[in-house]
Amino acid sequence: MKDFNIVQYDLAAIAMVLFAGFFLALLVYLRREDRREGYPLEDEVTGRVDTPGGILHSDSPKTFLMPHGRGTVTTPTKGREKVDVAGKRTFASGGAPYYPTGNPLEDGLGPAAWADRAKHADLDAEGRNRIVPIALATGVGVHRKDADPRGMSVIGADGAKAGTVTDLWVDRAENQVRYLEVDTGMKKVLAPMGMAKVQGKVGRVVIDAINAGQFAAAPVPEAADTITLYEEERIVAYFGGGYLYANRARQEPLI
Repeated sequence: MKDFNIVQYDLAAIAMVLFAGFFLALLVYLRREDRREGYPLEDEVTGRVDTPGGILHSDSPKTFLMPHGRGTVTTPTKGREKVDVAGKRTFASGGAPYYPTGNPLEDGLGPAAWADRAKHADLDAEGRNRIVPIALATGVGVHRKDADPRGMSVIGADGAKAGTVTDLWVDRAENQVRYLEVDTGMKKVLAPMGMAKVQGKVGRVVIDAINAGQFAAAPVPEAADTITLYEEERIVAYFGGGYLYANRARQEPLI
């Protein structure tokens, strides 16, 4: 007597074929998606642009609908990035580090590099500027048990006084301080709160990212009460780059 089969073929074999087909289609989709931004690739030594063809190497640009009536953004939008950085290779090979030939904090070299972000402010869910001076953030203040850094001296990496904290810029979407406004005597700059140590008992703020004399050259927002995404990028890059470039000793090996 012949066996009775519900279907003509083995269900396990059919499932395996379907899975293999789905997985292959997924790979093609993901490889095309990851080439919609940041491509084509180029050789860092020769500058030769790698433009391979085929279904796995190209796709249409992405278009994003921006919130709060800011229209659409299609990427990539900037074209190729510049390669004429203010530095020279330590040796002629791919992956060779650069050493600065100018002021790396201002030239954007290495850890001080920045991205060309949008020239408008970040917004909260209600469409308001997200980061503002604390006076503009209704209901946001310094907790009574915390030390208020306003009026405290700011000390740089070299132990010298860089200025005095005059204001706080807060993130009213997350209710926390993002920047300290520091009066250097020549101008007011914003220093990232994440790089600051508030020492309330001695009444000072230590920001050891850069030396005291380097504060006055930090990028500043154009508007008195608004900071754009691009300006945030420049400020954080300047202070972050100081952990390597603030002085010569930081650029030398530990051993």
